[in-house]
Amino acid sequence: MIGLYGLMYEGWNPGAIVPGVVGVICLLLAAYGLQVLPVNYAGLALLTVGIALMVAEAFAPSFGALGLGGIIAFVIGAIIMFDSGIPGFGISIALVMTIAIVAAAAIIWTAGYLMRLRRRGAVSGEGSIVGGVGTAMDDFAGSGKVWLEGEAWAAHSDRAVAKGQRVRVNELRGLTLHVEPVTDSEAAPGLRTQQ
Repeated sequence: MIGLYGLMYEGWNPGAIVPGVVGVICLLLAAYGLQVLPVNYAGLALLTVGIALMVAEAFAPSFGALGLGGIIAFVIGAIIMFDSGIPGFGISIALVMTIAIVAAAAIIWTAGYLMRLRRRGAVSGEGSIVGGVGTAMDDFAGSGKVWLEGEAWAAHSDRAVAKGQRVRVNELRGLTLHVEPVTDSEAAPGLRTQQ
């Protein structure tokens, strides 16, 4: 496993050198060790597929399906990999379960974090501006200036706006905000205020 992770890290960060060297050495030692031990190659294949699926979970939007499949394949593969029946040549079930639980916790945390990011919505660009509430910098009917997200914006309103009045952005055309005044009842709960 260290060999596989070392090679994957080297692939993600070319030129790191140390993970690649350690990975190759560990894989060669594993190949030697597997030659000596009675290995079930179906178990070895399941173990490899499990690790590949857990790594793929980070890059594919499967909402945990790849990670869960990877954990199941890893556990089954690790359990059936050594089938000699000779004491001392088996694999520790506690070790397999610990690795599986740690991997599952990492996948669940990552999926939860990504879902929270998705629900947060846009934090920059047009998606964060339209629907936002800013403050009029001067009295205007037609063209004027609005303070929004820490910047002064050119604004246009079909209705009269007083200096200091809160305005909602309905549309962004080029660099001009099309706004409307916000009444006190509208400004209460749940409105995104930008000042």
